[in-house]
Amino acid sequence: MLIGLGFEHPLLVGAIGIGLLVLLVFLGVRVVFAAAIVGLLGLVELIGWGPAAGVIGIVPHAKSTIYALSVLPMFIFIGFVAFHAGMTAQLFNAAQKWLGWLPGGMAVATVLATAGFAAVSGASTATSAVFSRVAIPEMLKYGYDRRLAAGVVAAGGTLATLIPPSAILVIYAIIVEESVGRLLLAGFLPGLVSALIYALIIVLWAMIRPEAAPSVPGATWGERATSLPPLIPIMLVVTVIISAIYQGWATPTEAGALGAGIVFAVAIFRGVGVKSITASLMESAKLTVMIFSLIWGVTIFVRFLGFSGVAEAFTAWIVSIDAPPMVIMICILLAYAILGMFMDAIGMLLLTLPVVYPAVMALGFDSIWFGIIVVKMAEICLVTPPIGLNCFVVNAVRPDIPLPDVFRGIMLFFIADVVTIIVLLAFPEIVTWLPDLMRN
Repeated sequence: MLIGLGFEHPLLVGAIGIGLLVLLVFLGVRVVFAAAIVGLLGLVELIGWGPAAGVIGIVPHAKSTIYALSVLPMFIFIGFVAFHAGMTAQLFNAAQKWLGWLPGGMAVATVLATAGFAAVSGASTATSAVFSRVAIPEMLKYGYDRRLAAGVVAAGGTLATLIPPSAILVIYAIIVEESVGRLLLAGFLPGLVSALIYALIIVLWAMIRPEAAPSVPGATWGERATSLPPLIPIMLVVTVIISAIYQGWATPTEAGALGAGIVFAVAIFRGVGVKSITASLMESAKLTVMIFSLIWGVTIFVRFLGFSGVAEAFTAWIVSIDAPPMVIMICILLAYAILGMFMDAIGMLLLTLPVVYPAVMALGFDSIWFGIIVVKMAEICLVTPPIGLNCFVVNAVRPDIPLPDVFRGIMLFFIADVVTIIVLLAFPEIVTWLPDLMRN
């Protein structure tokens, strides 16, 4: 054991554990297993087998019974049923009718349609998978560069991390013990800002290189008008969820259940079969189990960090740095950008927040604001190589578009994300305005 080698200091044990975890992740071990194994070994080293087994034994039950987590399967189910009910295609069709005439109009329509679907989905990878089937064939049919077509779908899917209902915002709220409702509301305006910046950069790029993103024939006003009624169920779900949380007459879980009930009723009315409903339930269960398993594994590692004292030491070190808090914040975000190249978004937040969050609070930053900023960083990580989960999803659905082309296609949107981060750092009111209204 480490004690026999002279490593009796808990901080040193914690540092070795962090290094071992990073090594395992680099070697390709899944975060859930790497975190659980390192956490177990670290706890055994610090407190012994018996106490370590006791700590680890209560983790699954303790984390599974958190009421706020029950919102996750609701949000995920909404997204899968909406897809099977044809709402996704109708969103894209309406956006195409209204915006296709713009330079790069089909790509702009894809961004706004993914934003709309994000408002009923909450799952980034699901959004990318759905629009890989719906939007990419249409863009390629009109002569779009396949890299741009793939990139806009991969990047558009990331909007689901900010626009409520967002699964990752719920997880952040649980980790830092913040209000789920306030965080979901806080993501609404930044999500819209992010979508608008995506759209703007597409238009500018299409004006520079029109052959990469040609405009499509404009639709008549009659065609545009007829594209709107099918969107009523989606608008109803979004309105119910947002207003229920904002007005306080339902918890986020209850609002998610209402939204799921509305989407389910619409699906039945539209004749969605038992097979599709069963598939939606199975996919929702699989994704929910994956998220819960990740939470369990990482929580074991977090317990180990708590016994080692790493979080407290890191906080003391951050506060002692002789630099403006915003400079320190930018350095933290750069560290997230690097870490996100090698870890998935949820795992990254689960592992880092127990250490980073106390330090950020000690610097005087707002908890809600930091949550949106760090989730936006996690959003960037969903499209950056080598992990870039959304890019892998697009490639899996469209194997005719090579993975390197997908990664090249997201470069425009990486620039847009950097611009969005700068905007949110410069104008924190974009994040805090809606939650403050709720509190008041």
